[in-house]
Amino acid sequence: MADHFEKNERFDQGMKTRRSVLGDAHVDRAQTVTTGFDRPFQQLITEAAWGTVWSGNHWTKRERSMVTIALLAALGQDDELAMHVSATANTGASPEDIREALLHVAIYAGVPAANHAIKIAKRVYDEMDADKTSREET
Repeated sequence: MADHFEKNERFDQGMKTRRSVLGDAHVDRAQTVTTGFDRPFQQLITEAAWGTVWSGNHWTKRERSMVTIALLAALGQDDELAMHVSATANTGASPEDIREALLHVAIYAGVPAANHAIKIAKRVYDEMDADKTSREET
């Protein structure tokens, strides 16, 4: 699937950054299900979101992660929120960082949005802990 993308410097940088944040397994799964219908969208987000915004040099991945999670929570984007909470394992944003970001959401975007996002973050962190425990036991 990935071989059908238009390769360019921004795409290559985006793919590198996307993999460093979301992990190879996630990106490989996304690539596997990409079709001709959504390939232009995948090209766009790889170049714009990952190759430009996430690849900038002014903020750290930790800072970008906190801001992204706050925005996704405020907008009620549950699936993307869960994905980015999971990605904190790669960005360096701690659960305490995310809690602080979600407190900002409560004040600036509303308590219901923050409350829902906190439930999602708790679930994702519990899953991450369970996965880590299971790997340690094997």
